[in-house]
Amino acid sequence: MDELRDLVTAELGETVDPRVEAMALAIAAKHGEASRAVLFYGSCLREQQLDGLMLDFYLIVSDYRAAYPKRWMATANRLIPPNVFPFEHDGLMAKYAVLSEADFDRLNGPKTRNVSVWARFAQPSRLVWSSDAAARDRAIGAVAKAVPTLLGAAGRQDREDVLDWWRRAFALTYSAELRAERKGRSQSVVDADPERYRRFGQAAAPLIGSNAGGWDRRRFEGKALSVIRLAKASATYAGGADYIAWKINRHAGTKIVLTDWQQRHPLLTAISLLPRLLKSGAIR
Repeated sequence: MDELRDLVTAELGETVDPRVEAMALAIAAKHGEASRAVLFYGSCLREQQLDGLMLDFYLIVSDYRAAYPKRWMATANRLIPPNVFPFEHDGLMAKYAVLSEADFDRLNGPKTRNVSVWARFAQPSRLVWSSDAAARDRAIGAVAKAVPTLLGAAGRQDREDVLDWWRRAFALTYSAELRAERKGRSQSVVDADPERYRRFGQAAAPLIGSNAGGWDRRRFEGKALSVIRLAKASATYAGGADYIAWKINRHAGTKIVLTDWQQRHPLLTAISLLPRLLKSGAIR
């Protein structure tokens, strides 16, 4: 575990654009003393030009009740994590997801079948801000669980190259969520930095037990949970319908333009678009 944790620590500590750091600080400040860490992740990590993009963050908090002035928001975050919010700072747009330290640790590990957190943090991310050394160490420890969880859930086939193992693992996780991604996404993620994935895979391999399988159940539960989260977002995410359309257009190459009615009714919009998007292959 020491080798993998060292790799994770070094990667999380890499520098980011100063505007990304400023946005992370602003997100943490919004939730006050409950804020413990802010992580930056996603495709924007590889981008030099951030204007016009949607940056992705995770805010890790001590507990949900301390993070919100309204009790129902804390309850929603606890029952169906995470809550997701839009954010704007210094001309840049972002969204951030909120998880407690306990949930972030749990959802990066093998005790959950849901792929949404460990599939993302098995990929590169940056620990942009932490409240203190203890919060930093807890965030690093949680992220270090993600790679062995992902690869362990996929299981390694006989004589399988470590990069092919990664590609197959990501393909499985994409199948367990409603995804607006072009075909071949699982391969392009690995091919963007194959040496990184080879190092992390080799360091994680000795730590992996026999938790492979169960993907039919993961797919059923994951897609159902995606719909439930979409329903929750209609109440918690301002501008949710516009974001959904932007996300699908960006990743699937579609040209969805929402009407005024659709913008005012994000849940009904998502439900009405879903059959057409599934049939066309824009989401899977």
